[in-house]
Amino acid sequence: MRWNWQQPDWPNFTYDPARLRAAEERFTRGSGVIVGALLHVDGEQKQALTVDLITQETVDSSAIEGEILDRASVQSSIAKHLGLKADQRRAKPAEAGAAELMADVWRKFAEPLTDQALFDWHAMLMTGRRDLANVGCYRSNPEPMQIVSGALHAPRVHYEAPPSGRVPKEMAAFITWFNGTAPGGAKPLPALTRSGIAHIWFESIHPFEDGNGRIGRAIAEKALAQTVEQPSLTALAETIHRHRKDYYEHLHRASTTNQIDEWLAWFADIALEAQQRTLTRVRFLIAQTRMLDRLSGHINERQEKALLRMFAEGPDGFRGGLSAKNYRTITDAAPATVTRDLAELVSLGALRREGERKSTRYYLILDEQ
Repeated sequence: MRWNWQQPDWPNFTYDPARLRAAEERFTRGSGVIVGALLHVDGEQKQALTVDLITQETVDSSAIEGEILDRASVQSSIAKHLGLKADQRRAKPAEAGAAELMADVWRKFAEPLTDQALFDWHAMLMTGRRDLANVGCYRSNPEPMQIVSGALHAPRVHYEAPPSGRVPKEMAAFITWFNGTAPGGAKPLPALTRSGIAHIWFESIHPFEDGNGRIGRAIAEKALAQTVEQPSLTALAETIHRHRKDYYEHLHRASTTNQIDEWLAWFADIALEAQQRTLTRVRFLIAQTRMLDRLSGHINERQEKALLRMFAEGPDGFRGGLSAKNYRTITDAAPATVTRDLAELVSLGALRREGERKSTRYYLILDEQ
């Protein structure tokens, strides 16, 4: 099989811009809606939302590669890097490094991409690694850089990247293109188009010994942020993680051709879904504020504690709804008190009741307009 970089038209990716026009317009409108919605969120809540979103992106980007990070440690590290109040939790090297990278992407989204910036990201991400020859620099091993699976005696090669000797030249071309297609560049490209091309191009070069997927997704986030001219709140890694199998299949297909309409269409759908997830989170936060303000003075401490616990589950809520048993666990209330508290929350329009007897479950009623 000939990979994309082995073909005579590399790296002149071809695609039909008209196929992405509607998606680009939706993304632009969605970005404006998110900015408008955030005007209804106070400073402290916005900070908490920012930390939560970056934390989720960090955890999910690593999870795509099969690495499970401790979410609480990542969250604490990100808060510290952003200069916000955080606990004194000590993070392990993997959590600390991944958090530092994503916080750096957030803070410096508007800066041009450079070799040094990528080296810094790689050094952050590989914090504590002793098994790599090249940390904070491009790979130099003469052995082929391959993505493989299966048994050692019969490996399946999913992709083979350009030889390490070609990496500096390939990356110079990529970085020049990335900066030149930024909003203020000589040949600006729309958000989804630029982000999608940047991701497949970087992944095709695969310039580092490890961490290429996570850095490639960080570059895609940077491209989106630069186009909307603010730190990206797009839940890109979180959404890719939900479609992980499709993600790898589409990357593989795109690695065999420089005609990338199929890849860009898939990536655009993912980015739009990610944007919608972010908007849902913002609206959920606004709905939480409105509900708690409306119920202030009408509910007791137990009820407020239970509602806050439900809100902490996020827009997806408790799986299967809140049960009386859940409520007892959260509040340590007696069974009769639980029944009375939940009935009051239903009558106040805070919860919706479904089912009967032991199957009874409760769900938040939110005004998300």
